[in-house]
Amino acid sequence: MNSTETLKQNLAGTILLPGNPGYDEARSIWNGMIDRRPAIIVRCRTEADVARAVEYARDNHLLVSIRGGGHNIAGHAVCDGGLMIDLSTMKEVRVDASASRVRVQPGATLFDVDRATQAHGLATPTGINSTTGIAGLALGGGFGWLSRKVGLTSDNLVSARMVTAEAECIQASATSHPDLYWALRGGGGNFGVVTEFEFALHPIGPEVFSGLVVFPRSEAATVLRKYRNFAAAAPDELSVWVLMRQAPPLPFLPREVHGENVLVLALCYLGSEESGRKLIAPLADFGKVLGQHVGMQPFTAWQQAFDPLLTPGARNYWKSHNFRELKDGLLDTLVELAGQLPSPQCEIFIGQLGGQVARLAADATAFGNRDATFVMNVHGRWNSPAEDKADIAWAREVYRRTLPFATGGAYSNFLTAEETERVKSAFGANYARLAKVKASYDPGNFFRMNQNILPEGTYTTGQGKSSNLASEIAERNVR
Repeated sequence: MNSTETLKQNLAGTILLPGNPGYDEARSIWNGMIDRRPAIIVRCRTEADVARAVEYARDNHLLVSIRGGGHNIAGHAVCDGGLMIDLSTMKEVRVDASASRVRVQPGATLFDVDRATQAHGLATPTGINSTTGIAGLALGGGFGWLSRKVGLTSDNLVSARMVTAEAECIQASATSHPDLYWALRGGGGNFGVVTEFEFALHPIGPEVFSGLVVFPRSEAATVLRKYRNFAAAAPDELSVWVLMRQAPPLPFLPREVHGENVLVLALCYLGSEESGRKLIAPLADFGKVLGQHVGMQPFTAWQQAFDPLLTPGARNYWKSHNFRELKDGLLDTLVELAGQLPSPQCEIFIGQLGGQVARLAADATAFGNRDATFVMNVHGRWNSPAEDKADIAWAREVYRRTLPFATGGAYSNFLTAEETERVKSAFGANYARLAKVKASYDPGNFFRMNQNILPEGTYTTGQGKSSNLASEIAERNVR
């Protein structure tokens, strides 16, 4: 059994034990509902550190979690009583503009990636909150403002370096471990610890035509029906998302609107301002416009526009559905329930997909639910534990009432830890193939703090040793 001291001596990074300075900060993640205490945190600086952490955990029969950006709703980045592999200090981003490629370490956030790539007028598609970690986003699929034009984050993955459950360092690409490469593009963190991603880049920006158009909730039913028709005819260069919530104190909104229930159309167009204004002109006729702020702005700024609504530390509970179409019954249900927000931070958003995302075959990558034209995410979000019951109940009610209109598929990055029964839905017909890849690279299900895919031929996740690890490691460290 390897000692903690031996591990410490062989790391370029550091380890943190309960009671050490920085331990509580390191185990804290974006979702404030997650409060877990690893027995040991290994803050890696190199790929070799990751391999040593995996080897130590395997030799000591420790449950392992992997922290990249720590943004995942389910809180899989942190485990109780096991070993957390903390990649948050591995944030290097290297752009090869001539080859339209970027290499990214797993601790980088979307902000880190956008800042580096936009310096060259290039981008890879990511999400809409700049504090999100690139690793979890990419492994689960990843969609945002660029996806209708250039696909998912995972679709743009060219290669990945990875540490396996046997602590081996390998490279996955179309020509090296192609089965693993297929699985990494949407299959989550089931197969190992990715230590470097290589993504394709596309000419984007550095400014995009983007912004918000705000309507009162009283006109939401009409606006949504007009939006549905508008979205069906939109070119790939345009994405328009729907947000229903209480109006934040945006400077372009009248003061009396602040805190009122509103419907927001958030848009991004990858073209000129002139063509963008012509394209979105019909939006002004959808209903009474309370305020709008639309124009050319740096893509990096637009990527941070929603950050103030998604700051870390709040309590978060999500429920989500995929839809092929927005039927009248669905829209009426959403309008009704958006009028029953239990907290000022709660919201319902609908992201528009289609375009390039839908053009790939369902089995081209592990991300199989390409029939979703729209993805709804119900953001239950609040600050006090006293609000847990009401806010969770509201999110579940939205999920239940909208279920009849859904495809039955799911987006794995939106699943909470309790939704294990939806994991197969998230991978659809690709699940059986993923289980085979899992059996090849992680037959013992060593990496199971994720939306877990069981190795082919197994029926349980197995038991990880974790209950008394904190005291055991503390004792070893003293000795």
